[in-house]
Amino acid sequence: MNADFVRRLIEAGLPGARVHVEGADGVHFEATIVSEAFAGKLPLARHRMVYATLGERMGGEIHALALRTLTPAEAERG
Repeated sequence: MNADFVRRLIEAGLPGARVHVEGADGVHFEATIVSEAFAGKLPLARHRMVYATLGERMGGEIHALALRTLTPAEAERG
């Protein structure tokens, strides 16, 4: 597992999202995802949306994933 593969999985599950993933050890990752699909959703719901793109890999191949989930408007505000 590598950061690029995790990024591609998230992008496939959240079309149109801007995704940046880091993680050098192959099991711990940090991701920033900007998606209009997050509009009106609480952080927990946003995280569940991302976890759904990774399926059973979460808790297995991916031991930990720190998430920052933003709408485009939130990302612009910094």
